[in-house]
Amino acid sequence: MPAYNYKAKTAAGLVMEGTIDADEQRAAVEKLRGQKMVVLEIAEKTLSPLEKFKAAVGWKKSKNAIPSKDLSLFSRQLSTLVGAGVPIVQSLGILETQAENPDFKEVLGAVKSDIEAGLSISDALKKHPNAFPDLYCSMVKAGELGGILDTILERLTAYLESSEALKAKVKGAMMYPAIVLSICTIVTVFLMIFVIPTFKNIFAGFGAELPLPTQMLIDISDAMKARWYVIVAAPFVGYKAFMKFYSTPYGHKWVDAQSLKAPIFGPILKKVAVARFTRTLGTLIKSGVPIMQALETVSQTAGNVIIAEAVNNTRESIREGGHLSDPLKKSGIFPNMVTSMISVGEETGALDIMLSKIADFYDQEVDTAVKGLTSMIEPIVIVVMGIIIGTIVIAMFMPMFGMGELAGKQG
Repeated sequence: MPAYNYKAKTAAGLVMEGTIDADEQRAAVEKLRGQKMVVLEIAEKTLSPLEKFKAAVGWKKSKNAIPSKDLSLFSRQLSTLVGAGVPIVQSLGILETQAENPDFKEVLGAVKSDIEAGLSISDALKKHPNAFPDLYCSMVKAGELGGILDTILERLTAYLESSEALKAKVKGAMMYPAIVLSICTIVTVFLMIFVIPTFKNIFAGFGAELPLPTQMLIDISDAMKARWYVIVAAPFVGYKAFMKFYSTPYGHKWVDAQSLKAPIFGPILKKVAVARFTRTLGTLIKSGVPIMQALETVSQTAGNVIIAEAVNNTRESIREGGHLSDPLKKSGIFPNMVTSMISVGEETGALDIMLSKIADFYDQEVDTAVKGLTSMIEPIVIVVMGIIIGTIVIAMFMPMFGMGELAGKQG
């Protein structure tokens, strides 16, 4: 679908610039008019070679998707402005001017216009789900109703920073092995396609029968050289096939279940899930969000179907008069220590405090596990890389030993 760059004036008299998708220019103008905007300029957007390539391979960026660090900074700044008594519309105008991300600038302008038109802050934020997740909107709504919006925004900032730190730990652990494996793969493919054929021509000149490992390696090299396009296309096809499978309900559930059972990464992912669940639920309850609404938000932001199902079962149990800890224990995902602490929190009326303590504990557990994983993966990757390269080198030198003996006898 074509995209159009536009310049338009809003109902509040603000001049905005942005991009809109439409089948044709007339449809784009009608869309903008439907948003009560007066179009000043509009022209079809010219795609760069990189954007054309992304469109060809089906790569799409979520519209107005905002990085967590930008959202965290926005929350902290808005909290400071609101706490200082600056009106919300004026605060959003200040932050819109300061925003460096063009997508975020566009979103803040739209939110400000909606609030000026009479919408509540939470309802205005809900219109931009790619920028403000359900958790964010639910907490802002609780802050509006309780008159503690600045306090809620501070808690949101702390939550977003903790979540971002947790993601960084896991990504950091995966970065080193991913880089080493990528280099190993590139070196192996280079040897198989460009180096081994040279040895093949040398061996052919002697006319001797090659050892089985060497012959197998040459056959693989010939196949790779003849079908190099398969090697290039395989990662893209594999990724597309996986995403197609993952997009189905069964595939999504199967992948999420297996990820929690994986030998090395499973325990870490389970600890991350527990930390995320307890941190999110504790933050929502502490902010005054009703338990049923809080659990619904947690299930939607769990990031794992298996965790979401356990949370939904918990909602049903509470609706029927049960406790929070019982269905969590039955799910088999949450450790006994977690469910016991939640049970104590329910009985003492300090559930939010207990959930925060659990989240802090599991954040430390994830940190320790990630450090252990990193120290364990490094030697494993180096050994695997050494075995692959060593096998290739030995297979190439095996015929030379035989040819050396044959030359010695002939001499």
